Amino acid sequence: MKSYQQAFAELKKQRRAALIPFFVIGDPNFEASLTLVKAAVDAGADVLELGIPFSDPIADGPTIQKADIRAMRSGMNLRKALEFIRKVKEHKDVPIGLLMYYNLIQQYGLKRFFQDFHAAGVNSVLVADLSIDDAQEVTEPAQAAGLDTVFMVTPNTEAGRMKRIASKTTGFIYTVSLLGVTGSRTALSNAVEGLIHKLKGLTAVPVCVGFGVSTPEHARTIADAGADGVIIGSRLVAMIESHLNDPHAAAAEITQFLGQVKGTLAHRCSGQ
Repeated sequence: MKSYQQAFAELKKQRRAALIPFFVIGDPNFEASLTLVKAAVDAGADVLELGIPFSDPIADGPTIQKADIRAMRSGMNLRKALEFIRKVKEHKDVPIGLLMYYNLIQQYGLKRFFQDFHAAGVNSVLVADLSIDDAQEVTEPAQAAGLDTVFMVTPNTEAGRMKRIASKTTGFIYTVSLLGVTGSRTALSNAVEGLIHKLKGLTAVPVCVGFGVSTPEHARTIADAGADGVIIGSRLVAMIESHLNDPHAAAAEITQFLGQVKGTLAHRCSGQ
């Protein structure tokens, strides 16, 4: 299984930030979702960030909330999510991070959850509603199962807490670009560059930026600021919502968009 360390080392040689698309597993249904994620991989995704649908996704805005509802109505659950991940890994060995909520893990059983999902091909699990103060609840069973740890830093995270988060992270730091929930934005927060620089001064672990990243230009700006990866979610999920009855049209739009984003990141490598 390809590790984050391998993926980011390859990208460092290319002097390029990672393209990291986010999808809700099972949106709008299992087969369509699998088609869309495979299309993203084929379009050049370096890492995948996948959400397991939950009834109360407090970190997410309306676009991803609606995707969670569609996925749950289609019957998506943890057992099916395991099958989904295995099928993605059969298509291509790309690192996969989960972004989810603690209640789902607790109901499944901590130790069994991390063991089963690592065996299916998951590299890390980011628990959006778990504070770093309670991180030990997941870090020990996750690391015992062979998973990397990923935690979030936001623009208002104080320096001491930021250092603590960095010290507990082995995969990458999920850097939230703005205050608020997920969702497409017309402009990036002016806090992004300073936040990246602060984190780069604290850790050698990759720094990846998400929340509000909506255009190829946003991605290029984030990469030029020194980020190791660019995470794009709501913009892609909105494309799915626009083509609920035609997953192939959604896949074509996603493929074109990710190709454009990848192109801006490749320009960073060539110095253009």
